[in-house]
Amino acid sequence: MTFLIKSADAEPMLLTGLAEVFQEMQGHYLVPCPSLEEILKGLKNRPEGAEIIVAMENSLVIGFAAYSAIYPGPYLQPGLFLKELYVRRSFRGRGVGRALLAYLAELALQRDLSRIDWTADANDERLLEFYDGLGGQRKPDKLFYRLDADGLKRLTS
Repeated sequence: MTFLIKSADAEPMLLTGLAEVFQEMQGHYLVPCPSLEEILKGLKNRPEGAEIIVAMENSLVIGFAAYSAIYPGPYLQPGLFLKELYVRRSFRGRGVGRALLAYLAELALQRDLSRIDWTADANDERLLEFYDGLGGQRKPDKLFYRLDADGLKRLTS
């Protein structure tokens, strides 16, 4: 499978495809979903520092990662916080999620950030296996993952 990863802000048309993925995600989590118009308004008015990358196959948005820079972290170093990672159900198991995280790892290294942190649903074994397979480190006091500098490098290689 060939797909491309880029900023959701690269082309205004991407936001509509991203909003459709947001709708699927809300259904996946069984939570209420705003209208497409409301989602688009939210995407266009994201807070400063809230960034999104998308994975695309041809012109279809097939997944995304939403993230922000964080500071301070351990040893007073900056990092990235991955707020959301979602791949359309019909594209799962094809390396899209891993590619999105590898792209973020490369971005973190380019920006001289020391880690990526994220949370995960403790009851989703498939998801936990996916994150464990990336080299993330579980934090025992919370279900919390981190890729340190070595982990970022391993993920991008």
